[in-house]
Amino acid sequence: MSRSKTLQYYLAARLLLAPLMLWTIVTLVFFLLKATPGDPADAFLGNRASEEVKAELRKQLGLDRPVYVQYFSYLLNLLQGDFGKSITSSGKEVLDVIRENFPATLELAIGSMLVAFIVGVTVGTISASRPGTISEASGRLFGIISYSLPIFWVGMLLQLVLAVQLNIFPLGGRFPANLTPPAKITGLYTIDSLLNFDLASFFVALHHLALPCLTLGLLLSGIFERIVRVNLKQSMKAEYVEAARARGISEQKILISHSLKNAMIPVITVLGLTTASLLGGAVLTEVTFSWPGLASQLYEAISNRDYPAVQGIMVFFAAIVVIASIAIDLINAWIDPRIKY
Repeated sequence: MSRSKTLQYYLAARLLLAPLMLWTIVTLVFFLLKATPGDPADAFLGNRASEEVKAELRKQLGLDRPVYVQYFSYLLNLLQGDFGKSITSSGKEVLDVIRENFPATLELAIGSMLVAFIVGVTVGTISASRPGTISEASGRLFGIISYSLPIFWVGMLLQLVLAVQLNIFPLGGRFPANLTPPAKITGLYTIDSLLNFDLASFFVALHHLALPCLTLGLLLSGIFERIVRVNLKQSMKAEYVEAARARGISEQKILISHSLKNAMIPVITVLGLTTASLLGGAVLTEVTFSWPGLASQLYEAISNRDYPAVQGIMVFFAAIVVIASIAIDLINAWIDPRIKY
């Protein structure tokens, strides 16, 4: 069977399995929320509300029905594209909450991934190209520390130093309250400001974006550093590298044009696997920096026991992870002909 046919069959199999994976996640989230202590009516109305009022709210939300009835009703609505209504957002549709807040999270995710990729690949390359030196030891230490530190602690530390003491970056927020954001086209302020030819708004948006991206990106960069360092060291010992040295090719050209190119193939896989970590880290980053994104909405929904919002946002995030996983597998197969499915 030809390679293109094999890839087509693999893609078809993954697309058929995707709904099963999403259904599993939806089911787990639904029943885990039901198992958590607390009552959405208490969270929404407070402890002073009468039991009659709380009972009426539970009836309106369908929480008085058996759990299995709620489950199948939710699945049926989900198949129809109905994510339900948020309890704590004045009855707003969950899909509207996602549309309004996801661009901020996407902008943060893209910026953080760029920081993680650039820093991780740079440190990993320097570390692997100088084995047995302080550079390699420093690279190893950077990879361990950056991956193990808690995001919220690093975020608050950077806020204290770079925002409060040095006043280099804003303390939080996505755009100054006294300025008008760029006209919405994509929802990403940096992109929208460029599309509107508004350079002033672009630099303001970038200024607010820098510190959250730096925080999340630095802590994710350790993953890329370790992958690049390990694979680059193996590539530098390969026979084709020795052959290149025998032909008199410079070490710098061997490193960049030969070894690093092959060492980058696993990094593409890590990009897909990092998507879940990125979305998880975005929750803590957005809360720390008062970033008005979808991850902070998820945090508020969990705190207020807003079941429809939590379920809808989790399903949306799960779909992103599944799509990213399939895309990365296909890109890997396209780049590396040695990969077979």
